[in-house]
Amino acid sequence: MNRRAFVTGMSSLLAAQGRPEQPCLLATAEQVSKIRGALRPGQKALLGELAGAAQKAGPWSVTAHRPAGLNISAGPHDYMSEGPYWWPDPKNPGGPYIRKDGQRNPARFMGNRDDLGKLCTAVLALGMGAALLGQKDNTAHAETILRAWFLTPETRMTPNLEFGQIVRGVNEGRGTGLIDTVSFIHLIQGAALLELAGGFDTTVSAGMRQWFADFVKWMTTSPKGLDEKKSGNNHATWWTAQVATYAAFTKDSALQTMAWEHFRKTLVPGQIMPDGSCPREEARTQSLSYSSMNLDAFSLVCRLAEMEGVDLWHFQTPEGIGTERAFRYLIPFVSRPGTWKKEQITRYDAGGYIFPGVAGAGLHAAELTEAYRQIPRPAAPWPQFTGLWCDVAEG
Repeated sequence: MNRRAFVTGMSSLLAAQGRPEQPCLLATAEQVSKIRGALRPGQKALLGELAGAAQKAGPWSVTAHRPAGLNISAGPHDYMSEGPYWWPDPKNPGGPYIRKDGQRNPARFMGNRDDLGKLCTAVLALGMGAALLGQKDNTAHAETILRAWFLTPETRMTPNLEFGQIVRGVNEGRGTGLIDTVSFIHLIQGAALLELAGGFDTTVSAGMRQWFADFVKWMTTSPKGLDEKKSGNNHATWWTAQVATYAAFTKDSALQTMAWEHFRKTLVPGQIMPDGSCPREEARTQSLSYSSMNLDAFSLVCRLAEMEGVDLWHFQTPEGIGTERAFRYLIPFVSRPGTWKKEQITRYDAGGYIFPGVAGAGLHAAELTEAYRQIPRPAAPWPQFTGLWCDVAEG
């Protein structure tokens, strides 16, 4: 089916149903209603501030910023970024860049990456305002910024990441670049909330679904996408979390099944040790941060599977290895990062990670949920939404 036929058919389906065609991604409609009813005045005020800021922001486009000094074959609609840990070689000025793990090069091109992050933050904030505060005027602005990034021919992003995390003098892009698009999960959560609130343009919904269907096809068939799938560390876990999210959004049950099987056959046995540690993450210069980041992805995959009636929370290999052991292994260090003895060259901020709450709710594990309650939540849409969801899911 061509793109026009897909969009037309999906628009008709959504209009006929008069409701979102899938559960509200991580939350059920009932849970969203519970969140709305449980909001305290301070929480309402914060959500209002976040939505208000989003109302004044954007739109954004990959065409707005293009890097200087990169002689590569990317077109004007191709997303581009540079690997964060790559630097000029002082022994070979002008030669290939060299890697310094954990040390971010501030001179790298960040135009598309920054705009993608702002887009995803804004859509989630607008969705939260619409679904949780009843701010129906958020919908029109969300449609405007989504059209600019995904649909409008003059400004839309090509649905691939061929030029993500370029390394100067080495390559024109890597599968590693797919870590840049993790925040699309936040955007899709926002879009699901906008649909749940009602009044969201079905043409925009259908067009987005076609874009993500094209994007996830690239992720699961291209050499760069498959490299990321086989990376063996947090990148592979986040690849799976993204595939599962986009499959839920586009209602691709075959892709969802593939994601669950990849979790069982590759991610868990390939990454988690009998004691619950993840050695590939612990070998990094920011080992506690990367370990936590990896478990965030594991917890999201488990929650997405749970929404489809599949229990990955309690999955174990024949050797008894599973994610529950990994969550319980790391939580003491999240609560008391000073007790972590492996390398961590930057300050660790526990508030940036959600796995204790998401896994605590999924496993009904008081140890995890109590630790999560003690971690201050940053005043940003993603930790606020996941925190609010965890509050009602745990109750």
